Amino acid sequence: MKYLTKNVWMLLCAASLILSACSKETVEEGEYDNWQTRNVAMTDQWAANSSYRKIKTFTKDPLKTTANSDYIYVEVLEEGTGTASPLYTDTCRLAYRGRLIPSKSYAEGYVFDQSYLGDFSWATAGTSDFLASAVVNGFCTALMNMHIGDHWRVHIPYQLGYGETAKSPIPAYSDLTFDIALFDFWHPGETRPDFKARKR
Repeated sequence: MKYLTKNVWMLLCAASLILSACSKETVEEGEYDNWQTRNVAMTDQWAANSSYRKIKTFTKDPLKTTANSDYIYVEVLEEGTGTASPLYTDTCRLAYRGRLIPSKSYAEGYVFDQSYLGDFSWATAGTSDFLASAVVNGFCTALMNMHIGDHWRVHIPYQLGYGETAKSPIPAYSDLTFDIALFDFWHPGETRPDFKARKR
């Protein structure tokens, strides 16, 4: 009986060690665990940063105070000399890099799309042409406030991005950060000569 009790006790100890090890593994945060909560917290951090330029989405009444998620938050990396901004119906030529918020494997945020590799350069960056109306709300809001030669880092709450919908490889509830450099823009029906990299 004493021998049996000792064996049972040893088995219980071993089981408790295994359970303890398993519980430690499950506590470790996965790449996108609590993703919505983490993204809401990031939006609140952006809103609290007084060095960021705060721009309300064009779809909300500019005179009403609304939630942090109704704004984009901008770091001006370079300021252009242009005076006009694209309209909703305009085509924009720009260089961009899009990231998610920092996560377990990506300290600066996972890069999900980009038009250039390495460090940004006005002379060598690859560009793309987009209708301002064809991109997510937050990106469009940024474009409609930029001037030619502006290079901005734009932080977009998930509500002004893809919202509650996943868009591979972007999980649902993802805040987005875009580095955007505006090279040129034009109205419907206008044509542009062959493009040469230029800042202004």
